[in-house]
Amino acid sequence: MATTIYNSAIIHLFDGTELEIIPLKIKYLREFMDAFEHVKNTKGDDEAIEKLVECVRICMKQYYPRISRSTEDIEDNVDMKTIYTILDIAAGIKINRQSEEPVKDQAGRNGDTWDTLDLAKLESEVFLLGIWKDYQELEKSLSMAELMATLESSRELDYNEKKFLAAIQGVDLDKESGSDRGQKEWEDMKARVFSGGATSDSNDVLALQGVNAEKAGFGIGMGLDYEDGRDPSLML
Repeated sequence: MATTIYNSAIIHLFDGTELEIIPLKIKYLREFMDAFEHVKNTKGDDEAIEKLVECVRICMKQYYPRISRSTEDIEDNVDMKTIYTILDIAAGIKINRQSEEPVKDQAGRNGDTWDTLDLAKLESEVFLLGIWKDYQELEKSLSMAELMATLESSRELDYNEKKFLAAIQGVDLDKESGSDRGQKEWEDMKARVFSGGATSDSNDVLALQGVNAEKAGFGIGMGLDYEDGRDPSLML
């Protein structure tokens, strides 16, 4: 059974400052994803890495604002290994620094776009809980993993209440509503979120990442990453 909503990591800046890295809040993830689209259109690894450094600069707006003013601030404080760790935890962008595959090509397989996810609809449903004064506050408070976990819990509580009231009246709500189909649609949507858009099928192994992997007891990101043993380490 999963005991965490998301993965986190501890990184150290060159001066020894310790930072905890967690998934980006939606407010910063929006800006991150816009910047990340430029990585896919670069002409080579050098340009791709420049764009990735810009993505990390955006991440620092949440983690450590004092070094988020320029990409030079990032270059002066972290190495490439740390950059790849930040990208992985912050937005699920996985770059294998030991792979001979170009960084641009690896980055091109990662990430989703807002066009493939009806974020406004999901946020609207969670907003009805009445916890946040506006959508801006909601996006500053929640990451995608937290949004999905909150939404799943809210839906489950709401359905169980309706199921209980229906049972009192002698109605089997599961049978009446065709809940199996609705549950499959929900699981498929979660698969798209947790796989970074790589799959919309909850039965696909690509869906087994993060909290989904914990529930299954295994999965991508839990010791199954491939490494070829070579070490062409990239340094800024």
